[in-house]
Amino acid sequence: MDTRALDETARESVEDDDAQPLPPPRLAFGAVTWKEIAHLLLNLPVDLLCFAYVVIILTLGIGLSVTVVGLPLLAGGLLGCRVLGRMERARVRGLLGVRIDEPRRLRSREGGFLGWLWTRIKDPVAWRHTLYFFIRLPWGVLTFGLAVTLLFVGWPVLPWVARGLANVDRAMARGLLSPSDELERRIAELENDRGTVVDTAAADLRRIERDLHDGAQARLVALAMDLGLAKEKLAEDPEAAARMVDEAHGEVKTALQELRDLARGIHPAILTDRGLGPALSAVAARCTVPVNVTVDLPARPVPAIEGIAYFTVSELLTNISKHSGASRAAVDIWRSEDRMLLQIADNGRGGASADTGSGLAGLAERLDAVDGLLVVDSPPGGPTTITAELPWRDREKAQTAR
Repeated sequence: MDTRALDETARESVEDDDAQPLPPPRLAFGAVTWKEIAHLLLNLPVDLLCFAYVVIILTLGIGLSVTVVGLPLLAGGLLGCRVLGRMERARVRGLLGVRIDEPRRLRSREGGFLGWLWTRIKDPVAWRHTLYFFIRLPWGVLTFGLAVTLLFVGWPVLPWVARGLANVDRAMARGLLSPSDELERRIAELENDRGTVVDTAAADLRRIERDLHDGAQARLVALAMDLGLAKEKLAEDPEAAARMVDEAHGEVKTALQELRDLARGIHPAILTDRGLGPALSAVAARCTVPVNVTVDLPARPVPAIEGIAYFTVSELLTNISKHSGASRAAVDIWRSEDRMLLQIADNGRGGASADTGSGLAGLAERLDAVDGLLVVDSPPGGPTTITAELPWRDREKAQTAR
């Protein structure tokens, strides 16, 4: 075929391609961008309704505060602002991908109705939500107007504008719909921890009562009965009475040992007198597994932390004796900056877990109640290493501060 004919055919093919209509333009926006645009379009109706609610409850509540219904109406309206805040956090989470912590719930205080009323009127969370919805209306009008306009006449720049407006919404929600600050979140954590401490103390009291009832108390009752019988036989059969007194003497020794063990479980005297090192050495000596104890502390911590450290190690060594199948174990305690670290290791079968319901889970809860931490590393087959952290407070400095 002639070369010129080939060139002419190719040129005609290109002209045919140019004559084909171009595909219509598409909005190549991602899912995140579409969610941000949806959020901006919802701003106006949502902000308008919430603004109206806030204005009504403030007007009626403050305007009628001189009457008996004004303040209760204001308190109920502020509770409603909390509900609206929860709904707004859900909207921000679903469309803007911002997860905001829920503020702590208001707890009923003593003082009857007046106490309930005052707690809700001075609720800082509700007032911040009220401020949020009060200032949102002009912003909602602006963002809705821009989003609608750009959807029709400015779609090439819409993703960037939507992202900027949505970021302002994110910052506003974080600032006014989140808990007050880290202190408020810490208060909520401490309230939960207080419940754990109360439950633990109640369980300890029940254990002490059970040990006294089943152990020393029962033995002392039997001892009193034996001494009564010995007294009756003293005149008739002195030798039998003497044997009964000897038996009672043995029972007294046993009862005293049980009381000492019980007292040691509450707070051992050696811990108070000599500190953590000697007290843990005594615990290790009673363990069925050889234990090497190393305590490297520059000073003694405050009694509360010292006691928690003692009972933590005691419980873990008891677990090693009962469940680990180990041939040796080690306890290391040292201070690192403002923390005291305890590490208990054994070469047993492993498989220990701090899952809910286990003894280690209860121990972790008790440590968490004092801002402590428990980390368990126990693969099947062993070895097991358990590390506990506790806050450090120097005993002498604490006493000087008083």
